Amino acid sequence: FLAHERRVRAKNCGKRPDQVPTAEGITVRIVNANDKTFSMLPNFREHFASQGKRGGKAAKADASALEYRSKTLLLFQKVEGVDLCLFCMHVQEYGKDCRQPNTRRAYLSYLDSVRYFKPDNITAFAGPGRCSAEEPKPRENPNGDSLRTLVYQELVMGYLQYLKNRGFTSMYIWACPPLAGDDYIFYVHPQRQKTPKSDRLREWYLKMLRKAKDHKIVEKTSNLWDLFFEGGKDHRVDPCRALELPYFEGDYIPGALDEYLSKIYQEREEEKKASGKKSKKTFKGSSSRGKSKRTAMSESVDTQVMSRLGDQIKNMKEDFIMVHLQPSCSYCRKYILAPEKRFTCKTCPNFELCERCYKDDCGLDERSRHPTGSLAVHEFKETIGPEVKDTSDPDPSMECEIFETRQTFLSLCQGNHYQFDTFRRAKHSSMMVLYHLHNPAAPAFTSSCNVCSRELEPGQGFRCSVCTDYDVCAVCKNKPGFSHPHELKKQSSQTDSRVSRMSEEERRARQEQLRKTMQLLVHASSCQDKKCPHPSCFKVKMLFQHSLTCQTKATGGCQYCRRMWALLQLHAKSCTTPNCPVPRCRDLKQYRRFAQ
Repeated sequence: FLAHERRVRAKNCGKRPDQVPTAEGITVRIVNANDKTFSMLPNFREHFASQGKRGGKAAKADASALEYRSKTLLLFQKVEGVDLCLFCMHVQEYGKDCRQPNTRRAYLSYLDSVRYFKPDNITAFAGPGRCSAEEPKPRENPNGDSLRTLVYQELVMGYLQYLKNRGFTSMYIWACPPLAGDDYIFYVHPQRQKTPKSDRLREWYLKMLRKAKDHKIVEKTSNLWDLFFEGGKDHRVDPCRALELPYFEGDYIPGALDEYLSKIYQEREEEKKASGKKSKKTFKGSSSRGKSKRTAMSESVDTQVMSRLGDQIKNMKEDFIMVHLQPSCSYCRKYILAPEKRFTCKTCPNFELCERCYKDDCGLDERSRHPTGSLAVHEFKETIGPEVKDTSDPDPSMECEIFETRQTFLSLCQGNHYQFDTFRRAKHSSMMVLYHLHNPAAPAFTSSCNVCSRELEPGQGFRCSVCTDYDVCAVCKNKPGFSHPHELKKQSSQTDSRVSRMSEEERRARQEQLRKTMQLLVHASSCQDKKCPHPSCFKVKMLFQHSLTCQTKATGGCQYCRRMWALLQLHAKSCTTPNCPVPRCRDLKQYRRFAQ
């Protein structure tokens, strides 16, 4: 893309390509790719369990868990000899094995950038006047966008193509800018970089998606309200249930659904109490009218919640963008994939039917057939839906603690003052980001002396074994009048130097050992055999027993409890089992979810 843009711009300027500036030294990296489980919110989970009737208890246990792969993508550009971190994107990938309604869907959860891209103030594909009012806009860039904008859009388009090639059917985008002064990913943006309004951010995405459609990456775009709510232009038959709405972690919809369900159940409880008091005062027996009213009350939860949610998001429906990567049926909203037949209207653009809906349409009278209300029946072209892959990721999982969530990285930047408001600070912050990426065992947060407030280097100073956050430098500790009620232990830097000297084979061996330890933890948690042949099962059980009876605990400095707590946290970080037998796993997963 950059080479093509440079050639076109050079031609428009009447120069050779090497005589016009272009973006150089760009690097794109996936820095985090780990599997997670998102548990549905309480009210929605209860509602789902009461509605779902597939597979009994197993289905109910599985109903509350949605498995996905979380990824973080970074873009760097080498400027003045330093790789500047300029762009970050967080995505969630729900594969073919994830249950409906998230099967084969992706969610672009967060996107952020800082304005230090070079060359600056260059309109892509433009001539000498840089697309002034008098000069016509170039064909490749009719909107007169900057080179920086098109590079970021190309990056998102490339990711969409990557999803389509892997067999994903759609991607959901919630165009929600941060409030003025707030930060999503990068801490403190440059003053000259304005926070986009909702309509401007939405138009940024739509421009990119229109270009993706021209490149045959995207089939079509819609929005959540038009697709799933009554009155929407893409909503044609059968009212949609709340269970059919895409349900992504961190999105607006799950929280709104849970809130409305809570209100509806509360209102119904109040109605029942009120009707019970009234029936005691004037008892006249049961009536069929009363029964039908009670039946309607029990069956209309979906209708009520969808109606309230639809009214809520109708005025901002354009912000909830649905990107269709594969053809979908215009009636039942199901994606048409091989070997199923696909029927495309020869007259109407973007109107397609699956085989079942096409047969139903053919069985109607002429006035009811497509297009509805017209005597002229449109012809359809029959083809086979596209063949898709199984969405499996060819790349292995990769854990990066500082980029596990956008809040984790933002907290790291806030705690260490990794700011991006000036070019000098952005260079320092980017170098520190790269340092933490290449040294995952290094301490993420710097500590300071609680007496003189001087910053302590890693491995320097003394730390209290009882107080949660008490550090002191050697100078203050050795002063005559210094005293502290608890024992102070010298901090060690041996771990960092040892990890940095580890070879790739040693690192793999360590990861394999950690994997076996996690398997042993799960085994020991569910093992009931007192004479288990596994050599280490008894040791883990003893650790469990010790942690139940220990009075010192991990916070008091007990080494056994600290070891067990570290193992439990490591397990919960990668666990995707809904009803995991490991102690405290559910609590730790819930805590991690709230911390995001």
